Amino acid sequence: MEAVYVDQHYDLVVECRNGSRKAHNDLYKLYSRAMFNIAMRILNNEDEAADVLQEAFIDAFGRIGDFRQETTFGLWMKQIVINKSISQLRKRRMELISIDDTDVEAIPDTEIPDYEEMELQVRQVRAAIQQLPDGYRVVLTLYLLEGYDHEEISHILRISENTSRTQFMRARRKLAEILRTRGISYN
Repeated sequence: MEAVYVDQHYDLVVECRNGSRKAHNDLYKLYSRAMFNIAMRILNNEDEAADVLQEAFIDAFGRIGDFRQETTFGLWMKQIVINKSISQLRKRRMELISIDDTDVEAIPDTEIPDYEEMELQVRQVRAAIQQLPDGYRVVLTLYLLEGYDHEEISHILRISENTSRTQFMRARRKLAEILRTRGISYN
């Protein structure tokens, strides 16, 4: 038996399938801000994030009949936004450094620091993240902010799992360096 997720907005999805423009509008209002934020964290460009948001909703509404409630509408929509954001980055010819020939065993696999302990304001960290190169920012965002693991990130970005881990580790180091230059201690 397949898992069926309870989706508080499933009725709106059903109405969308039946062609209700109001339901389309209601779903857009419910999810657009969160989806824009996801695209923005990945793309770091408001115009591109807005374009991706529109494309993602057009795609979702065009494929609404394919939505089978195997997850919530929000998670389904989030996956569309992430995929479209990654595609947009590829259009920019984002280069992720491949480390397939690197000795990964020599790289320590440490846990991420607890940012709450650092007592930093969210906007300072966000500003520092926005300064990261695309490859670093995307992996860091998918791992820390979107909750994907390195295996999932490797599939999304079409890179090896080791490359994802290394990009994340380097992103953390670069983020710490940026924060230090701003006078924020990072242990």
